[in-house]
This record gives sequence, structure tokens and C-alpha cells, in this order.
Amino acid sequence: MEPAPLEILYEDNHCLAIAKPAGVTCAHFQGREVTLDRTVKEYLKDKYKKPGKVFLGIVHRLDKPVSGVLLFARTSKAAARLSEQFREGPIEKVYWAIVEGQVQKDAGTLEDWLRKNKETHRVDVLEPRARGARQSLLHYQRRGTYGDMTFLEIRPQTGRTHQLRVQLAHHGHPIYGDSRYGSVATFGDAIALHARTLTFLHPVRYEPITLTAELPREWRERFLKVLHEAKR
Repeated sequence: MEPAPLEILYEDNHCLAIAKPAGVTCAHFQGREVTLDRTVKEYLKDKYKKPGKVFLGIVHRLDKPVSGVLLFARTSKAAARLSEQFREGPIEKVYWAIVEGQVQKDAGTLEDWLRKNKETHRVDVLEPRARGARQSLLHYQRRGTYGDMTFLEIRPQTGRTHQLRVQLAHHGHPIYGDSRYGSVATFGDAIALHARTLTFLHPVRYEPITLTAELPREWRERFLKVLHEAKR
């Protein structure tokens, strides 16, 4: 399968960001699957006529069915500094999600304790401070509702595996299309979770940079009415 053309959101000598399409894996581990890191390396190799291997640092990931802002490092120094930002918390992330059901509160905070289950390849919600569980926090704001769907803006305070997917489902509102965590709807090879903006400090200049990824066309086609409610 040929990779889709890259949508570049930011590029300099230190880092590069793209708008990730849903249904594509961020980074390869084995095999010859089309992955975004491979596609970006080919783009850099071709654009700058680089001989040999191209360095590309993976500083964070988005799940395969998720779309939105995805950041890479172009040098080892930038990779180390950006990875530290993702670990230590100065990174600010905003997600947009369409969830099943009507969320009653205008805004709120969800706190849960999550642990990866290696046997089921899912993430489970456990009792607070259970062995191996990690505290997970997110803040949400309701932006619109229509029928049995709610449009949420989400700001995660922690960055756990599948965190938004698991927490929203646990509180009765699975993300549209996310059959792994209880959604009864289908949305192709995507789920209705979009990494809308990412704010980070430039790894060399230390100035804040905010990047925004536009919604995929499929969102505007499937969720037009609930998105329209958010603009009122």
C-alpha cells in the first residue's frame, strides 16, 4: 500500500510535525507495514538528498485509529529534550472527541487508576493505588450535543496508554467507533478521537510552539450536526 501524502504542520532543522491520518501506525517495530516514521524518513531523505540512514526521533505516539498532531525530532539532542517534556509535563495537549451518550455536565475532571493488561492488550480500571495501577487525570468541556452523541474538548493531565479511551468508556461514554472499549458504532478504521493541538517548547530556542491539525473530512461528513451545535 502506498503511503498517503504527508501533511506537514511544522518543519525546521530540529523537529518536524505532521497531521496524522487515522488508521496508520506511528512507528514500526517489525515487518514491512507502512508506518509514519518510515514515510517521514523517506520524505526527509528525498527532500534533502541525504545519503545513508536518516535520523528520526519518536518522542510520542498516537494510537493507530486516532488522528491529529504528531511530533518527531530530527536530531538526538532534540529527541532527548522533547521526550523529557512529554515525561515531565510541560507539553499541553488538546483532543476533540465524539462520544456516545449525552454528557450531562458542562465541564468536569475524571480521575481513575489504570493498568495495562498484557494478556488482553487492553487497559483496565482498578481501585485507587492498586498494585501496578497509575493515576490518570483528564479535564473535559462539553462543546455540543446532538441525539445520542456529545462533542467534547479534552485536556489530559497525564499521558497513559489508551487513557482517554478507557476513562471515557469507564464513565459511560465510549468514543464513537472504539469497539475495543465498548462503542457499538463503526467509523471505518478510525475512532472519533482527534489530537487537535499540541503545545511544546522548541528544543533549542525554548520558545512555545502551538500546532493545530484540522479535522479529517470524515468528521465533517459523519458529525456535521453535533459539530454545528458547538458553533452556536
